Amino acid sequence: MTNISKGWTPTRRSILKYGAGISAASILPTTRVSSATAIKKRAIPKSGEMLPIVGIGTSRVFDIGNDQAEWRERQGVLQNLFDGGGTVIDTAPSYQDAEEVIGKLLTRMKARERAFIATKVWADGLEEGREQIENSFKLLKTDKIDLFQVHNLSDTDTQLDTLSGLKKEGRIRYVGITHYLAGYNQELAAAMRKHNPDFVQLGYSLNQISTETDLLPIAKDLGIAVIVNRPYGRGSMFRQVRGRKLPNWAKEFDAKSWGQFFLKYILGHPTVTCVIPGTDKVKYMLDNLEAGRGRMPDPEMRKRMLSYWQDI
Repeated sequence: MTNISKGWTPTRRSILKYGAGISAASILPTTRVSSATAIKKRAIPKSGEMLPIVGIGTSRVFDIGNDQAEWRERQGVLQNLFDGGGTVIDTAPSYQDAEEVIGKLLTRMKARERAFIATKVWADGLEEGREQIENSFKLLKTDKIDLFQVHNLSDTDTQLDTLSGLKKEGRIRYVGITHYLAGYNQELAAAMRKHNPDFVQLGYSLNQISTETDLLPIAKDLGIAVIVNRPYGRGSMFRQVRGRKLPNWAKEFDAKSWGQFFLKYILGHPTVTCVIPGTDKVKYMLDNLEAGRGRMPDPEMRKRMLSYWQDI
């Protein structure tokens, strides 16, 4: 589950220019990231493995057909994700060609070992689920998938049983469940309590704060890693701040753009393991990664951010 569509690009371009006051030159690709600016990592509770706190989602933005210019751009996005210290790539069979594109790009880049691949199964019944799962291995060109999730709580019991078996076989490292709509918080909470998966993927943003009370406490209590999708509300949050400059106090937690402001609010919650904003542009990948560096807002600052946002 990812958070933007191709239609939002002009909006974010204007936000980066006018809201953050940064130039294109300030976010050009770099060849080396110093330890002083290394992206932060957080532990997966059930294993202790450290995961970079900013990754990428691929819904819509990695469904690119045969356009070679688009392929080069997505390769640049992944290269900068890795060079910037990120690893998490989230995808799904329902994202059209995204799994195939990722599989081919990682093979071309010889970068499979640099990636933490998360995908999903969205199926009804045992056989349909197994067929879809095996096809994901084929399209992603890998014999091991880091995280396999039940998409949108679809036939959760059956699909989790299959995934748990594959985990025991060593073909899957972690299992999870997902949903993105606040209206499904109670169903997702019940599934978290029932299955206690390794991961939960959920919607969370300044526009979807019910997650903080409905789901994050359960994840903390059960030791479930949290991946956040739709941190920008599919781009709608950028439209809300079009033409508006960042508040001066955003520098107190090292936010240099509205995108970083939005992401750092989420990452300021210690229960969040990783956030996966989708993007199809290198410059936005770099901007997103910056949110995983520097200072994070403390609880009091997060209250200020939320109050400020609700007044916009």
